[in-house]
Amino acid sequence: MLVDTHAHLEMLGDGAPGAVERASEAGVGAIVSMSTNPDSAARTLALAERFESVYAAVGIHPHSASVFGDGSVETFEGLASNGKVVAIGETGLDYHYMKSGRERQIESFEALVGLAGRLGLPVVVHVRESADDVESVLRARASGDRPGVIHCFSDTYDTAKRFLDLGFFISFSGILTFKNAPEVRETAKKIPPDRILIETDSPYLAPVPMRGKDNEPAFVRHVFDVLAEVRDETPAQLEDMLFHNSATLFAGIKN
Repeated sequence: MLVDTHAHLEMLGDGAPGAVERASEAGVGAIVSMSTNPDSAARTLALAERFESVYAAVGIHPHSASVFGDGSVETFEGLASNGKVVAIGETGLDYHYMKSGRERQIESFEALVGLAGRLGLPVVVHVRESADDVESVLRARASGDRPGVIHCFSDTYDTAKRFLDLGFFISFSGILTFKNAPEVRETAKKIPPDRILIETDSPYLAPVPMRGKDNEPAFVRHVFDVLAEVRDETPAQLEDMLFHNSATLFAGIKN
């Protein structure tokens, strides 16, 4: 089966149950749904408890880092005690939109990376125009033999290798299918077979041929098809490899 390792099911609202059903019909047997703030985390966890195939990650997106404050770490630690929580995230740094200030982003990111390490959970990392600072935080604070994943990767292999050297997985989204992303496909070709994942980042970044539609976990199949072509893998080989990687990083995911 396929695993969508990064979606935002709670953003689909009343459409989430239908998206979960269509994912199952498309052979997507597990979905790791991300949260972006404490309220989002509660809604995400409710979906994970409702659907057997849905797992949760709890954290604060860098766009929402301004809400991070006293008690935030304790809140997420409490949420993470639920058995359906398989990661801390989404967290990271985004210097493109700067919807939260740089210092607050770093404060939130450092705290959540530290929490992930203490709990023995992987951290799901957002990186946009911030690779140097992200690497610095992870080098100082990430821990464990499966520290986490750099999600929605869209940079060069040289940048990917900096995170691979820290033990991180690299995940590819619908960007892999875009005509203007040959460099991303070249990077995906070079990632070690035991460190690569796929995702949708639903409801964003719908892959070709679904451009213009709200993305959903079923569409991860299109990312998979392009990755198989890029890496010259048979579908069966790639599916087995990706499931093993997903289950290795997100302990608790079951076939």
